[in-house]
Amino acid sequence: MDKISNLKETIIKTLDLNKAHDIISIDLKDKSFMADYMIIASGTSSRHIQSLSEQVLQKLQDNGLKDSKIEGKDSNEWKLVDGIDLIIHIFHPEKRKFYELEKIWSELIPKEKVMI
Repeated sequence: MDKISNLKETIIKTLDLNKAHDIISIDLKDKSFMADYMIIASGTSSRHIQSLSEQVLQKLQDNGLKDSKIEGKDSNEWKLVDGIDLIIHIFHPEKRKFYELEKIWSELIPKEKVMI
């Protein structure tokens, strides 16, 4: 396993241990140049979402990704943790259902149509 795959597994384990719900990982390598993987999870409340995002950020930084950051700090319903080659979305379940990122990114997109 390469370093980013190991880190992906570490993040998934961290989310699971901290009671995140419906954790999924999407391989973006053939879909986008912005990252290798996207992880999507749900939290149960704004505090839970905030806590999960902070714990994920700490894991990324502990693994050498010092430039990682949390986007959506003011939002109570969604956080994005930017791990450079690993993007982690943590949603309130209703917002997750609204955005349907799993559906969007799980479909195979031809390389010539990828603009990101």
